[in-house]
Amino acid sequence: MLERIDKENYYLNIAETVASRSTCLRKKYGSVIVKYDQIISTGYSGAPRGRENCCDLGYCTKKKLLPNERHGGYDACRSVHSEQNAIIAASREEMLDSTLYLVGYRTENHNYENGAAPCLMCRKLIINAGIKKVIVRVNEVEYKTFEVKDWIANDEFLNGQLEY
Repeated sequence: MLERIDKENYYLNIAETVASRSTCLRKKYGSVIVKYDQIISTGYSGAPRGRENCCDLGYCTKKKLLPNERHGGYDACRSVHSEQNAIIAASREEMLDSTLYLVGYRTENHNYENGAAPCLMCRKLIINAGIKKVIVRVNEVEYKTFEVKDWIANDEFLNGQLEY
């Protein structure tokens, strides 16, 4: 009997291929938005259209401007996040009740990003886009699922527990 890959890993594999287009020197992220088993849009992390990417400049602008910042400092980063690029490439109507698949890995060793999850800004965009859940790759076969309704119910801005 033929062994088939499950749907989650099928779409995560596509998101990983999309991530390979990322222009970030440190991390590569890719997103795929799917509804009713149809790909609605894709996105990878990179500078806004028309601007030079860090891979073209030869340095990470965030690291140059904020050398000691490990988490946060997103305003110093040239890249638009993969989730953001996928969201702006689709209409809200297409995204209602959809699933966003997200893969992130380090450029130096291709290790999957430990604890990867959408940042707070991307979470707000995902909520407003009407996306129902987010599935994030943990390793080659494992993934974690975030229900967007939980982000709405557990408002980190009101309960004082900002998570990154």
